[in-house]
Amino acid sequence: MFVVHSYALAVVFCVLTMLCWGSWAVTRKLARPDWRFELFYWDYTLGVLLITLAFGITLGTSGTEGRAFFYDLSQASTASLISALVGGVIFNLANILLVAAIDIAGMAVAFPVGIGLALIIGVIITYAADPVGNVVLLSAGVFFVTLAIILDALAYRRLAGGPAGATKQSAKGLPLAIACGVFMGVFYRFVAAAMYTDTAHPTPGKMGSYAAVFVVAVGILLSSFVWNTYTMKKPFIGPPVGFRDYFAASLGTHMTGVLGGVIWGAGTSLNLIASGRAGFAISYGLGQGATMIAAIWGVFVWKEFRTAPVGTSTLLVTMFGSFLTGLVLIVLARTP
Repeated sequence: MFVVHSYALAVVFCVLTMLCWGSWAVTRKLARPDWRFELFYWDYTLGVLLITLAFGITLGTSGTEGRAFFYDLSQASTASLISALVGGVIFNLANILLVAAIDIAGMAVAFPVGIGLALIIGVIITYAADPVGNVVLLSAGVFFVTLAIILDALAYRRLAGGPAGATKQSAKGLPLAIACGVFMGVFYRFVAAAMYTDTAHPTPGKMGSYAAVFVVAVGILLSSFVWNTYTMKKPFIGPPVGFRDYFAASLGTHMTGVLGGVIWGAGTSLNLIASGRAGFAISYGLGQGATMIAAIWGVFVWKEFRTAPVGTSTLLVTMFGSFLTGLVLIVLARTP
């Protein structure tokens, strides 16, 4: 399988992860206005499964290091498979909460709060299990990310308290983003626990990045029959929807969700490929710079803060600066 040996290339992969994780939700915005996220999400899970399988049968079967994709899957222990599946199940719950928060509060709020919190929790958990990198620089990076989250929450509060006031629906956005962050910060550790890091001497029963991310995709798809079916019947906003509504949509509408899944799945695959060289904590932390990308989409493209009162822009600029500082410190936490 293809393996990354250069730290510089690992950082590049993590930056690509950042772009993918921060941009996949744009496809939700590109879908038709009346296309509910519960219906969009079925196509998203299909996209994740397809792209992770594509990575497995291409890069996952090339080269001489590690184990080839299909053999890797066949030799994986029950414990490793369950760990990766659980990671997919937990991620799926977090992601459904994230998409709901995006629908209610917008990308500029849902991502900085939800994914920023996930970064903090995820870095701490993964570093505790696999202490790779300078703990002082990692801690400083997490501090600045925390500051960015607080600033973004303050900006959102100013927006909600503006002339139009806050509706009951928009008030749900922030709690949903926080809940998303808690679950999102936990899932990565389950995936990392199922993987081996030394491609020269693969641990029996463990999986490489290509097999692991595919199992995560399977967990996402299977758990959608629980999480997403429930939200279809008990939606956060709006009336319930059914599978008849899903099958009534055009191919173009379905493709927006598939594209979103492909973008996220590609980013996750690159992230796990890079983790062998960068370490799980750094790889995950840098990839979660997706918050910056999503906030840029929300602030500058979708104009989600255009009605905010005077002074909000200063909070947003400071938030961006804090997040960038935190990401730079996370990158520097491990020298090449």
